[in-house]
Amino acid sequence: MKFRFLVLVLIIAGQVHSQKYFQERYRKFDKRFFHFGFMLGGNTSNFSLFAQDSNFMKYGIKSLIAKSTPGGQLGILTTVKLGTPMFKFRFLPSLSFQERVLQYTRINPDPSKTFDLVDEERVNSTSLDFPMMFLFRTKRLNNFVAYSLIGAQYSIDLQSQEGKAQSFIDPYVKIKKEDWQGQIGGGLEFFAHYFKFAVELKYSHGFSNTFIFEPTNSVSQPIQRLYNKGWWFSIIFEG
Repeated sequence: MKFRFLVLVLIIAGQVHSQKYFQERYRKFDKRFFHFGFMLGGNTSNFSLFAQDSNFMKYGIKSLIAKSTPGGQLGILTTVKLGTPMFKFRFLPSLSFQERVLQYTRINPDPSKTFDLVDEERVNSTSLDFPMMFLFRTKRLNNFVAYSLIGAQYSIDLQSQEGKAQSFIDPYVKIKKEDWQGQIGGGLEFFAHYFKFAVELKYSHGFSNTFIFEPTNSVSQPIQRLYNKGWWFSIIFEG
């Protein structure tokens, strides 16, 4: 009897401890209409590249590829509840730093050399981004919520040289200053006692060609179209 009583006490104690451990924190969060916070994150930006069909014949280019490189972003956010906590709208103005690399592999003009010539052209951007997204959240499970998102982003490239004259001595790839991108992704929210934080991953891709063709530019001639794309990882804090 003593052994059974001891087992019963341990089971009840475990249940009480479990209920205390999984007690919902920050319950008033989902009752509020507005939420404000900030975001810190990283990105890997790149281009969807479409090359000219006659690059090998005209320019001796064997391959032309775009490579992604890491960058970062920070921003402030406003989240609005749309009737129910499971459906929200988020506006997240942010500043992002991006770099993309275009790699040109050319035939060596020296016939005595067996190796190809590889050149790289780096395209840097410092952008003001204005993502507008709809969030679809699951029901809260203790102190966790999962969500998916879909939306669009308007970007202004502060480093764009769209209106500047091209340099013949040191040519560069010119891209447009403004761009619209579609976005899709998801994340996980974690509730603390006085705030909520989330980890989020999303993918974006431009709707239109951002490349500005320069017919006399050696690094632009092999390119037909460029579309901005990238992966964005964010840590978001809301109070």
